[in-house]
Amino acid sequence: MGVVSDADATPAVPDESQGTAEPAAEARPVQQHRQHRQHRQHRQHRQRGAAESLGAIVLGFESIVVFLAGLVVYGLKATPAGIEPWWGIVGGAVVALLMILLSGLLRYRWAIAAGWVLQALVALAAFFVPAILIIALIFGGMWAYATIKGASLDRRNARLAREASSAPESPAEAAESPASSPESSNGV
Repeated sequence: MGVVSDADATPAVPDESQGTAEPAAEARPVQQHRQHRQHRQHRQHRQRGAAESLGAIVLGFESIVVFLAGLVVYGLKATPAGIEPWWGIVGGAVVALLMILLSGLLRYRWAIAAGWVLQALVALAAFFVPAILIIALIFGGMWAYATIKGASLDRRNARLAREASSAPESPAEAAESPASSPESSNGV
């Protein structure tokens, strides 16, 4: 519970050095919030391609399953002799975090290749628990579809965008343009 003083309730006070009114101290945060909100509204977001969107979805869901697979390795004590079972949890958590981080970096080509490396890493975990191979095959297939078909869709969308931007004007637009009017052809 704060005490309100007269200094807190004062309106804008003129600043003699510049001749302008300076807003009261409590009005500044409101103005800053308004400016930040307006800046956020005008900011354009980068268009994400199909490969990036689909890949991020696959990696996001796979990260959950991979972490749970790490728990299975721990619970079954399926690590090799001499390696503590809790390393199964650590391994699953690390790979899951890498997948989450990579899902945000899929705009770069190297991230797609790194995603393939993570798919192979999940498949290698089948040496500890053979049932993990089923997970690797399912998510590996979804990753393949996301990256291959997504890239195909991105190429098609880019081609359609190029064709749309270089398409000739419609007959109605051509009739209204000054270059095609009879006055401009006569030199008048």
